[in-house]
Parts: sequence; C-alpha cells; structure tokens
Amino acid sequence: MTASSGWDANLAAEIIGRHKDTEGPLLPILHSLQEAFGYIPEPAEPMVADALNISRAEVHGVVTFYHDYRQAPAGRHVLKLCQAEACQACGSDALAARAQEKLGVKLGETSADGRVTLEPVYCLGLCSVSPSAMIDGRIVARLDANKLDALIAETAR
Repeated sequence: MTASSGWDANLAAEIIGRHKDTEGPLLPILHSLQEAFGYIPEPAEPMVADALNISRAEVHGVVTFYHDYRQAPAGRHVLKLCQAEACQACGSDALAARAQEKLGVKLGETSADGRVTLEPVYCLGLCSVSPSAMIDGRIVARLDANKLDALIAETAR
C-alpha cells in the first residue's frame, strides 16, 4: 500500500491487529497507519483506542503531540525547516519567513494545489551545520536563501 491511499477501514483494522499485542503498540500502530495512508485518518483513532483499551483522547493526544504525525494528507513534496535553537541562532526564522512568502503557506500548511507541505521540525541533528532542512527525506545542511530557493524550485517539478 502506498502513502496517501484512500481510507480503508479493513486495512486499518489489519494494521491495528498486527501490532496490538506487541509491547508498547500505540506508536508502531500510528506509524504503520501513516505509512499506509500518508496521515492518521480520523476514523482510525477510535479503532486504535478500542483495540488498545485506552481513551480516544489518549490516542488523539499522541497524534497531535508528535510533529511527525499528520492529520491530513501531505503535499506531493514535504519541506521541513528546522526551528530548533541552533538553527534559529543561524537564521532559520528568516528562512522560514522566506519560504512561507514564496510558497504562500504558513508553517504546518499544504499549498492549495497540493504541491508542497511546509513543516517546522525541531532538530534534525545537524546543529554544527545549521540552519538545516529536509525535503522529501533528503537532508540539506548550511541552508541559505539560495539553497532554500532551489529547494522550493524542486517542489515545482
């Protein structure tokens, strides 16, 4: 199954069933759901809660707490900009503002045409070569305005 597939309750039940009896199953279930659907579909949350005998609020709290979980499908490209302290000290705030202006979205949003999702991320582990970003899983260190513009241009393809 590829990411961003349509909602399939049977597939969700299969994923949940595959993990529910393992130790600490919540995060693996959510990761697998997101891998299958490209996000955590809202109808999956009560299914997970029921299977694990926890509250829907607990499941929703985990989904909304962790930045890597999505509640809606991402764009064709995902551009993550590090917003942690080291990157901020090296200019990530200005780069984030530039990206938002060029893409016409705020951090955490997807463009209306579904082309790109712009996400904040809080540490890519590249503090010594900050600011940093990630585009479609590829790390970019020493981000500057020119590199950012090139990344944004990649999303047009």
